Amino acid sequence: MKKIFFAFIMLTSIINAQQKISGILFDEKTNEAIAYGDIKIPGTNYYTSTNNDGSFYLETSENYPELEIGQQGYITRKVSIKSGANYDLVLTLKSEENSDSQKTKAVKDKSLDLVTVKSYKKYKNKKENPAYRILRELWARRKTNGVKKFDNYKYDEYEKIEFDLNNIDSSFKRKKIFRKFEFIFDNIDTSAVTGKAFLPMYLNENIYKVVGKNRPNRKERRDLLASKTSGFKDNQIVTETVKNLYKEYNVYNNRINFFDKAFVSPIATDGFAFYEYHLLDTLKVDDRKCYKIKYFPRRDSDFTFKGSMCIDTEAYNLKSIEFQSTKGINVNFVRDIYVKQDYTMLNDSIFLPERNYVMMDLTLIDKREKSTGLFAHRTQNFKEYDFNNTQNDDYFDKRWDPIDEGAYSKDNNYWSENRFEKLSKNENSIYKMLDSLNNTPKFKRILNLTEIVSSGYYNAWNAIDIGNFHSFFGKNDIEGYRARFAARTYFGQNDMWRIGAFLAYGFKDEKFKYGVEARYQFNKYNRFTLGIGTKRDIEQLGAQLTTDDGILTRSFASSTLFARGGNTTLSNLNKTNIFAAIDPVKNLTLRLDGTFQTIKSASPTFDISFLNNQNQSQNNVTDSHITFSFLYQPKAKYTNYGLDRYKQSTLSPTIILKYTKGFKGILNSDFAYDKIQFRYSHPLLLGVIGRSDITVEVGKTFGKVPLSLLSVIPANQSYGIQPGTFAQMNFYEFISDTYATLHIEHHDNGKLFSYIPLLKKLNFRTVAFIRGVLGDINDENKAINLSNIPYISPNKDIYYEYGFGIENIGYGNWRIFRIDFNWRGNYLDKPDVSKFGIKIGFSVGF
Repeated sequence: MKKIFFAFIMLTSIINAQQKISGILFDEKTNEAIAYGDIKIPGTNYYTSTNNDGSFYLETSENYPELEIGQQGYITRKVSIKSGANYDLVLTLKSEENSDSQKTKAVKDKSLDLVTVKSYKKYKNKKENPAYRILRELWARRKTNGVKKFDNYKYDEYEKIEFDLNNIDSSFKRKKIFRKFEFIFDNIDTSAVTGKAFLPMYLNENIYKVVGKNRPNRKERRDLLASKTSGFKDNQIVTETVKNLYKEYNVYNNRINFFDKAFVSPIATDGFAFYEYHLLDTLKVDDRKCYKIKYFPRRDSDFTFKGSMCIDTEAYNLKSIEFQSTKGINVNFVRDIYVKQDYTMLNDSIFLPERNYVMMDLTLIDKREKSTGLFAHRTQNFKEYDFNNTQNDDYFDKRWDPIDEGAYSKDNNYWSENRFEKLSKNENSIYKMLDSLNNTPKFKRILNLTEIVSSGYYNAWNAIDIGNFHSFFGKNDIEGYRARFAARTYFGQNDMWRIGAFLAYGFKDEKFKYGVEARYQFNKYNRFTLGIGTKRDIEQLGAQLTTDDGILTRSFASSTLFARGGNTTLSNLNKTNIFAAIDPVKNLTLRLDGTFQTIKSASPTFDISFLNNQNQSQNNVTDSHITFSFLYQPKAKYTNYGLDRYKQSTLSPTIILKYTKGFKGILNSDFAYDKIQFRYSHPLLLGVIGRSDITVEVGKTFGKVPLSLLSVIPANQSYGIQPGTFAQMNFYEFISDTYATLHIEHHDNGKLFSYIPLLKKLNFRTVAFIRGVLGDINDENKAINLSNIPYISPNKDIYYEYGFGIENIGYGNWRIFRIDFNWRGNYLDKPDVSKFGIKIGFSVGF
């Protein structure tokens, strides 16, 4: 059956007058695969290079009689090929017997006086390589490319995003999961990049008008004129994944961000440290004479690419570039990345983007080449550039509502007339096929199950979700085993109002706890929102320094199934909160909270009593305060616009500034105080050495307050990894009214283990970390303390912890485990300290 299936694909290829050529290239004598060899059609621009395992795939739009293959140190040869499909070719090259006989055929280039190499030559240093001289000219002109050169600009953009199941064969089609919607297999095609059979599952098209200015201050307005989607358009998890896959990148930057990993750009100024470059030929691209340069990695362990580029011989700017990741890259769920960019020429010195195509080969279970996976494509076309379009600031301040402007209701005639490029025959059939698929009950059940697993909520009634199943069970010393049931309203992913509630029960204390919150967003542009809520619960206070006044949130330390030591420092919390929030500018949130709460100990062994103004002992605190919060996340991107947005993974920093003022006497509040807190966190890509996550927190409380209102340095007594906490510290070990903390964590992305042969194939990654805190507490706050918790701050020496971890542990793609080894650096003379500890964490990511 499999042979019949592939015969069908081959027949289809012949009918479409295409050549699809795949195979592997070997050394004739050693029978070893030849990496990064040249595969091309003589006299044409059709070219590819073999992967690091010797495999290749090349597709043409017409039939050609022969193929030319070559590589440095080998004799170039030509082989005959037949029309249509040429699958699983086994090609060999003969090594040159005498390296001295390797001649160089050259053509003088007057502009650089360089040699265009027609056959390979080994260079002693990069300055002898003619490709170096060309790239050096490219680097000198890199800032002249793109719209940033002009004061004003306008252009139209067409974007197409497509998801396809790949490696579809007859055995895959017979799986039970596809019963009742076998009709989808009528749309199978093969990829022009990899040659794998694929089945389209999602298609999204968008047309934008982009207007901007660079001077005197940069502003841009991006209006969505039309949008058309079929496939998983109503599934919030899939939609979020689609939008989150693609990062904005610039190939002229030295590093390109894919999956939050810094790949070395093929035209990086330090590229010769990571790539081998070879000048192949000169050719014409759109009537422009160009140098064609091939490149491939010096080391497969680096985050690098293989591919080729065309550089204009006069302007020395990119005309086109394509790059593809190496086989076996240490990125979970990713088998392949392929990018092709084309540029159009405005004049002799200005090039502009014309077309950008990105294809990612993703796989859920494992990364074997023949396992079923997912192609994620993104195509962008740009046209109608205008640099004389001048707009004032009022134009950029106006809001464009794609719903009100009818962007989602364009008919088929509009799309036929306004698409920048026609859909293929296969793409044209996607909408019909996917609409039929979405009306299949079995398919709907599969999507619903995916959403339940991902979100933790199940749609029990029309607009009511129940969950969250991820936090249904817990345990602590006061409540024993605890069950928590929650519900929320849910009309859709862009709900402008939402009500949520929870009910919990402790089987040891035999008490119910509850909470309810209602929120309403009045405006989706400035996100003006009001909310109110209340709860009665048992919580571990001091699990975070920069906390929020949320009602439905609960700290990780309040319930855990496995932990070292006891967890008796819990508090009974009775809290009511009302808030207003607004985003006056993009990515800046201002929020004002008014909170009333009472706090008392939940355990007879945890004494939080203090000396009140009447010099009497008091064991519960009444607190009324307001909090003004400033949250800024520059360059952050979100999916959806409703109350609950999904933040896309970016490298944007997060800046939080909070001011809290407590009022004495209002609603019988016991204390007047002021507290100011600042938190800065930022993931930093550090080139090929990995990524560092840095978090800084500082704060100070002004006024006399008891234990429950002071800043407790957050400890983690669980066996799980918790960011922002101290792994070897005990609950309430350090208490401060003034503090400064620093957390640094460096992820090497597998760089270290890539140099160790026995460990390289495991794809483990190392992480190193150090944490520190310095704090103090004034004499007034010490004087009112009557609790059994000593007021101790790390005010003489910085308390610190350090250690390392191994992450990306698992099987196949599911490398979700991380193990940390933590050491406590000082304050070792305190009772019940833990000098060393092991923590285990879970992380699903690339």
